[in-house]
Amino acid sequence: MAHITLTAENFDQEVLKSDRPVLVDFWASWCAPCMALSPTVDEVAGEQDKVKVGKVNVDDQPDLARQYRVMSIPTLMVFRDGELVRREVGGRSKEEILEMIGLTPAKA
Repeated sequence: MAHITLTAENFDQEVLKSDRPVLVDFWASWCAPCMALSPTVDEVAGEQDKVKVGKVNVDDQPDLARQYRVMSIPTLMVFRDGELVRREVGGRSKEEILEMIGLTPAKA
């Protein structure tokens, strides 16, 4: 499944009321580390059906960034049952992202 573009209008329904864990990527198009992380986040979104993946463009959604106190990007957050359970700032490997979500990476 592809990632979901999150906005102030759909964040409550897609993240806080989700029946699955949600990985949220706060990013911006001018942020080189965000651009480097994006394919990995998209890969997780395409491979995992146990988790929903959403992206928040901080330039388009400054109120969401402010609400969740995003001071540096990329920032990854994991929500479960409407609660923020994990926050990491900076680039992460696919394995680290899966671990954040609570999934073990697939063994080769």
